[in-house]
This record gives sequence, structure tokens and C-alpha cells, in this order.
Amino acid sequence: MTFLKILSCFICLTISIRPPHAQQATQLTSPNGNLVYSFSLSKDGTPHYSITYRQKPLILPSTLGLSGWEKGVVLSNVVFSKQDTSWRPPYGERSLVRDHYKQMIITLFRDNDKRSPLRILVRAYNAGIAFRYVFPAAANAGTAVSIKKDFTEFSIPGNAKAWVTTTAQGKYSLLALDSWPGEAERPLVIQLSDGRYLCLAEAAVVNYCRTKYSLDPDKAHTIRCAMSGDVNFVTPYATPWRVVMAAERPGEFLANNDLLLNLNLPSEIENTSWIKPGKVIREISLTTTGGKACIDFAARHHLRYIEFDAGWYGPENNDASSALAVNVDPSRSPGPLNLQDVINYGKSKGIGVILYVNQKALSKQLDSILPLFESWGVKGIKFGFVNVGPQQSNSWLLEAVKKAAKYHLMVDIHDEYRPTGYSRTYPNLVTQEGIRGDEESPNNHEVLVTLFTRMIAGAGDQTNCYFAPRVDKMGSHASQMAKAICIYSPWQFIYWYDRPEDSPRQTGVANTSASVIQEIPDLRFYDALPTVWNDSKVIEGKIGEYGTIARRNGNNWYVGSLTAGARTLILSLDFLDKNRQYEATVYSDDASLTTPTKLAIRKIKVTAASILRMQLKRMNGVALIIRPFFSSPHSRGN
Repeated sequence: MTFLKILSCFICLTISIRPPHAQQATQLTSPNGNLVYSFSLSKDGTPHYSITYRQKPLILPSTLGLSGWEKGVVLSNVVFSKQDTSWRPPYGERSLVRDHYKQMIITLFRDNDKRSPLRILVRAYNAGIAFRYVFPAAANAGTAVSIKKDFTEFSIPGNAKAWVTTTAQGKYSLLALDSWPGEAERPLVIQLSDGRYLCLAEAAVVNYCRTKYSLDPDKAHTIRCAMSGDVNFVTPYATPWRVVMAAERPGEFLANNDLLLNLNLPSEIENTSWIKPGKVIREISLTTTGGKACIDFAARHHLRYIEFDAGWYGPENNDASSALAVNVDPSRSPGPLNLQDVINYGKSKGIGVILYVNQKALSKQLDSILPLFESWGVKGIKFGFVNVGPQQSNSWLLEAVKKAAKYHLMVDIHDEYRPTGYSRTYPNLVTQEGIRGDEESPNNHEVLVTLFTRMIAGAGDQTNCYFAPRVDKMGSHASQMAKAICIYSPWQFIYWYDRPEDSPRQTGVANTSASVIQEIPDLRFYDALPTVWNDSKVIEGKIGEYGTIARRNGNNWYVGSLTAGARTLILSLDFLDKNRQYEATVYSDDASLTTPTKLAIRKIKVTAASILRMQLKRMNGVALIIRPFFSSPHSRGN
């Protein structure tokens, strides 16, 4: 198994407790003692829980339960254990992930029927609490169960506010817990009245529906689970994890976002050597000439893939369009496109090809598309306009990722899908959208909300632009560079609305507004930019206002800082090796320049003792590449 399990320290202590009466409370404490999860049953057999963080209430007493298990249950026993292991992902924000928790399994019976128990599995991490409902096989394996309602609640202390968006690609608003415009997406970050933060999330949503969050109309400051339809299954079965993270600062959630990966199963792909992250440029002319021009550009500038977007097999929203053959949509391009010729040309240059396929074709042709694309030499698929929410849609989607792995195809899921950690189990799911990316022209304020909310869930395909006019609307060219560091995506799409100079400018709707990529010194930043990391650090951050992220690939560090308002960035480089000297290349905005992008590039010598001070104007940013003196100035960026 290529997700290498490293046994750093594994201790398993099991204690079984049989309570003398049903109302006995049971507690579980995180390894560092900061989080305490308490479980109890009320007199009518309704299960409840509460959570404290640093001895203060985080979640007030709140109900638990599923359809048929909301009351009248009896506590049978509680089993405790603990684990401390580590594992190495094939790629990620960190090269080593620690999985350290204490665990409690609560067994409940209904009407004293011990043949069909329900278990609540609780894990206490230092970063948060996770719990799920488990239906064991018991005496009747294969028993059909239907869940129509999840009674899990989150009662929030004080007058808290949450960063709410009702759609996966929507704009966030900071709202009190008294009126929301609809169901809130996950993760949901909440600031308590005392300044602490909590985050509600879900992990391991596989054969289940998506669960958003809604306000309880009858209980003040109470959030409840909003299921996207009924769920049907046969035992044994486990629901997704409900996750409650706690922090003093919002950047801690991002720093500990591997918690969601830990709550998923290890990799099912034995050999992951064919899964290769990297930078991607979108081919928008849908022509052979344009495809080869993108490949030449990618080879010159250390990209790894080109992607043919919508239209290569016909109008994507037409049910008659077949992704089994090339048939260029005439409304997007007159062609011609010899796709196999482009794929072969890319192979000769070390550049792979990714193909976009709309859900309409995927749902009808998936089992034919996958072996065909592998035979063509295609490296990956971007799923477009996928159906998400109901159990059937989610199950189909993740089964499609699993099938793609069989044919050595990587996957990028676009539109409304948000991750819950499945990339650990099937790392060929390289990235996904579910993010308000550059296609929506978000300004730095919106990106800084995204960074500390959506990115807790995992990789986000931001569709990063550089030469397009919308860059000035969003922020600045230096902040575009900083975004490419801050917003993690193993497939990092860059130059999204741009095209190489020798790519044909067509009259189709796909590329009439494409800006020409200019061969200027700015490109050296993207040339050197990796897309995966050995280490990541959240230096500072305030949701919607500013954020600074430092990431290491090999011996080199990459720092991105974004701001919504004017501020002085004071950046300590104490994360560097204290025994080395470095050279930092600083990419910053300078409105006084007459160059097209008004980007200043300078080199300075730094050490771990250095503290940099930079004045950032409103909606600006800065990016740094920090290399030891002996390091090569360019890398493959993968």
C-alpha cells in the first residue's frame, strides 16, 4: 500500500464500562486535554452531548440521534481506546500526517432489543472532535435501514456569528445565528462571542447524502443537520463523521485540515506512481495548432499538463454529444482538432493531456469513456456540472472516481462538489472546485474568506488567472501569485483566461476574451512554483482581511501574503533553517512602474533571523521564493 503506515507510537488501551443506570454521563478527552466530549441520556432516553474547549463551553448540551433512535434508547456499554500513528500521502500539503486521537465507542439499544444496536463512535483529536453513527451487522447482517432525519444538533454558546454561503461556489456573508438565507455549506466557521472559533464539517461522505447546516426555528443559537434527501443502506454501515473543530485563531483550522483526511480510509490504490500533480494550462482554441502551442509553452515553462475544456466532443449540454469521439462544438471553435496527434505530441515533450467531460456524457458513457481515454494516452478527466447532494448522486460520483483509478486516470471534479477527504482513499481524485474561483472574479476579501473557510475541506481548483483584465478587478498581479501559494491544489490551473502567443485566436465563445501570455520575467515565478508540499505553515490570518502562508517544497520555501485593506506586513522568517543562508526573490506590486503588470521583482539575502517589513496597499499581495544559496533557481514545479 503506497500510503505508507509509519508506526510512530501506537498504544491501544481498551476499557469497557457498563453503567449502573441509563443516565450516567460518559466523557472523552483529547490527547492534550483541551477538548472534552460528554455524552449522556435524558430520562426519556434521548441521547445528548456537549463539548468544552479549554474548560469553556464550545457546544452546549445538544441532541444526537437518527430516525428511530431519537429517544427511548438505553446505554449498554462504553469502550475506550487511543491511537498515535503517522502516514505518508503520495502528495499533499505535508509529507507526513499524524493521526493521534482518543476514542470512545458508545453502544445503545432500543426497547431493550440487543440484537440491533446503534453505536456512536467518537474520536477526540487535539484539533477537534469527530463522531459518527455505526450500525453493526449484529445478529442480522444485511438488514435494510432507512434514515430520513439526522437529529444531531450544535447548540452554540453566546451571540456567535458564522461565515455562511448557501452554495459551494457562492459568496460568503458573516451572519448571526438568527437568520440565514438558506442552508449553509460546509465547512462552517463560527466565531464565538468570546473571540474563540469553532468549525463544523463532515468527513468520509461516501455512500450517503450531503449534509448542510440550518438554524433550528424553535431553539435559539442552535444549528441542526440538513440532509439532502433520505439515505438507505444495509448493515453493517457507518454514517459520515460529524466534525467539530476548535481554535483560538482561524488559521489553526487550516493548519490542522488533515483531520478530515485522517477520518477517511487509507489508500485503496496500491501503486500510485502514475498519480502526478502539476501545473495545468487550459487549451481554449480547440484546435490542433492551439494544443501543440500549449504543449510547447508548458514544456518551456515547467508545466505538466494541458487541458481541453468544454466543446471538444460537441455541445456539452446536448444529450446527443458523445465523448467517445472528437467532434468540435462549432459555437466554440471551427477546429480542426486532431486530438490523438496532440496527445502524441505532448507525450514526446513530457506533457500530459486532460479532457473535460460534462455529467451528461459521463452518466451515459462512463464505462466506455474510461478504457477509451486510457488507450488514447489521456492522463486525467475533469468532471463538469456534476450532480451532488442526494445519496445516489454522491455514490455515483465517488464510484466514478474509483473506476477511473482502474484505468490510471486522475480526476478533477468541478462545480458544486466539495471534498470530505476521499482523496486519501482514492488519491487519483487530485482536486475539485466547490470554490469561488477566478471565474467569478473574487476580490482579495472574498479569497481571504475562502482561504480560512472552504480550504479547511481540502484542495480547491481556483482557476488562477494572470494576464486577463479581471486581475485588476480582483486585486493585483502579486496577489495572483500569492493566491497560487495560499490556495492549495495539486493540479494548479494557471493562466486560466490566457493563451500562448502562437495559439490561434478564434471567434468561438470560449476564447474571444483570452489574453496573450507575454514572455516577461513574471513568468519565472510560475515556472518555479510547485503544487504540492513537504510542509505548510499558517503564519497569520484574519478571515476576509489578511493571510500569510509559507510552504516548503524540498529545500525551498514559498510565501504568499494577501490583504484586503492597506497594511504593513511584518514577516518573520524564523521557519527557515537556522544553519543556512538564503536568497529571497520578492514579487510585489508597484503602481509607479510602466510595465504591463506593474510587478516589481527584487532579490535579497535572508536568514532565519530576518524580519521583513513591507507596505501592502489595498487589495494587493506579495509572493516570495526563498532558496538556499546552492539551490537551482528553477524546479519542475510538481
